[in-house]
Amino acid sequence: MAPKIVIPEDLKKELPQSKWGKILGATPIIMTVIATMLAGLASSEMTKAQYDRSAAAQLQSKAGDQWGYFQAKKMRSAINRDSFESTEGSVDTLSLESELLEQKISHEAFRALFGGQAPVPLVTKPEADVKAALDALDQQKSDAEIAAVLLKISPEKLAAALATARQDALDYDKVIKPLDRTINIELKPVFLSFYKEKLRAFNAACFRYRADRYDAESALNATIGKLLELQVRQENISAERHHKRSGKFFFGMLAAQMAVIISTFAIAARQKNFLWSVAAAAGLAAVSFSVYVYVWF
Repeated sequence: MAPKIVIPEDLKKELPQSKWGKILGATPIIMTVIATMLAGLASSEMTKAQYDRSAAAQLQSKAGDQWGYFQAKKMRSAINRDSFESTEGSVDTLSLESELLEQKISHEAFRALFGGQAPVPLVTKPEADVKAALDALDQQKSDAEIAAVLLKISPEKLAAALATARQDALDYDKVIKPLDRTINIELKPVFLSFYKEKLRAFNAACFRYRADRYDAESALNATIGKLLELQVRQENISAERHHKRSGKFFFGMLAAQMAVIISTFAIAARQKNFLWSVAAAAGLAAVSFSVYVYVWF
């Protein structure tokens, strides 16, 4: 018969006797795992913050392009309107109506040129919360006020509003291109064969038409630019949130590492009951704090 194994009394005193004691005994391992997890979460949140900052920079570049188009078209509109006003008093565009009808020219192009009825873009009205954000931007409200409005709008809804605005611009372009083709290919050759007075009247009508057209197009570009600006702000808000979460997770990681250090000292000093309890409490606080940051912050 094999001899019975007897554990020395001194060794029994060093071993945890209850479930809680066994949990406390595993504190260094648990806290090391928790610290590693929190370090990963802190790094992940920082990466997300950097991604959002990069996305905001790209969107800001796109917004700059739209504002560039806006300024160029407003400038073209001003030049054409000035040219129209300088020639308006010396020509009579209405007297050309009968001659234009005899030439069988597109009635729509005729209205655009000589009726002062340039096509008006069909602009889709944004939803109430998106419109509130656009109004806040127009009224130059503070960053905090605009951010409060943007927090009520999902990124998907803002992206949908931007897609709609771009589609409105494309639809208007589809209306304008046939008119430009008619004016340049059908109307212009006809007027080149007329007397100078009638050619001047045609040029004056073209100036007015182009001014109205560029005004409409610049308004569409402005709407797209504003929506891109809102997306930039939304991305920056998200980046700031991820940055703060990264800092909170980092502090949680420090607390878990402190628990590892305390439990290590406890093992070294063989004072498990008290110091290991402190380590476990620190670890529990780290986990609770991290859950709070992840869910509610």
